[in-house]
Amino acid sequence: MSVIASDIISPSTSHGMSEKSCTCLLIIDMINEFTFPGSENMFPEVIAVAEQIADCKRRTKAAGLPTIYVNDNFGQWRSDLPHLVEKCRATECKGRAIVECLAPEKDDYVILKPRHSGFFGTPLELLLMSFDARRLIITGIATDSCVLYTAADAYMRNYELMVPSDCVAAINSQAHHNALAHIETMLKANTTRSSELNFSSKM
Repeated sequence: MSVIASDIISPSTSHGMSEKSCTCLLIIDMINEFTFPGSENMFPEVIAVAEQIADCKRRTKAAGLPTIYVNDNFGQWRSDLPHLVEKCRATECKGRAIVECLAPEKDDYVILKPRHSGFFGTPLELLLMSFDARRLIITGIATDSCVLYTAADAYMRNYELMVPSDCVAAINSQAHHNALAHIETMLKANTTRSSELNFSSKM
């Protein structure tokens, strides 16, 4: 059964993205060279996940909702996301196919994080406050790591959570399913597949 967006989405303005939005889309760590241990185990599933996130992003943007890339700085304190995007576009990079379908656009927002949670040591909470956000759609990798910790921190800040099961991935299916079950049970998140969500600009 489809989840109707009237409980998820705030109205957009006539000019596109609204300045105030009660729902925000977070994309966790998808701009990635995939050189970390076990990353090779995420393929080809993570490419399918990237395509689902890209589709979700198109639909949320059409509804006037902001997209926030929350990306690891990989210990590089002088790094920035545009530089990482260019590195990922190199022919030999594992993450090339992903960044080609999911690169940030000019009207997206970018937060670089130093640890697992998107809230730890970042201005994410202040940015969400500026949108009057109450609900978060959390996507990306890994389900049992950065997605989980970001979702837990969001839950403790009283955000309503959606973690579409087809928009997150881990290094193996068992870790993915265990984390997703924990997110659904303990963090009260809606883990409906993104294809079952109805994002409408008329809502």
